[in-house]
Amino acid sequence: MALTVHTNDAALIALQNLNTTSGQLQEVQNRISTGLAINSAKDNAAVWSIAQGQRADIGSLGAVKSSLDRATSIADVASSAGQTISDLLVQMKANVVAAMDPSIDTASRNSLDSAFKSELRQITQIVQNATFDGANMLNGSVSQIKFIANADASGVITLSSQNLSLGGPNITVPATASLSTITLSTAVLAQITASIANTNQALGNLGSQAKAIANHNLFVQKLSDQLTTGVGNLVDADLAKESARLQALQVQQQLGTQALSIANQAPQIILSLFK
Repeated sequence: MALTVHTNDAALIALQNLNTTSGQLQEVQNRISTGLAINSAKDNAAVWSIAQGQRADIGSLGAVKSSLDRATSIADVASSAGQTISDLLVQMKANVVAAMDPSIDTASRNSLDSAFKSELRQITQIVQNATFDGANMLNGSVSQIKFIANADASGVITLSSQNLSLGGPNITVPATASLSTITLSTAVLAQITASIANTNQALGNLGSQAKAIANHNLFVQKLSDQLTTGVGNLVDADLAKESARLQALQVQQQLGTQALSIANQAPQIILSLFK
């Protein structure tokens, strides 16, 4: 190798190696600081693109879960209100049967009629207040509500209303019903017996739909978790491995610095030729 003060091949080679080591060291430090082996498209364009697509699906599933959570809350409010109404109907039937007793006096009949009408008002109040986030499934204001069921919103899951208003399709007892006479009480008994059966059927339908929504919500959560795990498998850094690599590169950087220092001293040999 020729000795020259203009070109120092050894120093150039040492510098190239040192720059390579420094670049690798920076890459490892980025992985350790972010926890990601693939942090941008320049790290691995294909893998990064796949991961971004999966992240988009995960975000969409978050919106699906929010929609299903709302559906669950609406169904839970309606179910709780419906169960209370069912209990009231059972109490009302006892009052109706008592009012059909020909041996009771007028004061007792009026008392039974007053309690019966109070329970009718309670049913109306419960139906009117069984609302969550503006949705009421018991007052007949809507026939059904649809909620998104998948990441591209192409599928829906439906929650059907169950009208429990007085004088409606399920509770046939009108708001004006009275127990003031045996004849009226007899007519009400048939209505309230049918209403109890209809209400229980309506609550069964609501419960089945709520169960389906809960099961689908659980599936969406599991799917989101699996996608998250899949993205992690693609882009997460193995920090134990990166830690070992960091230490090795730090040693290489120190050795490269020393090699460059030695190479830079080579031109000094030329001076000894001119003594």
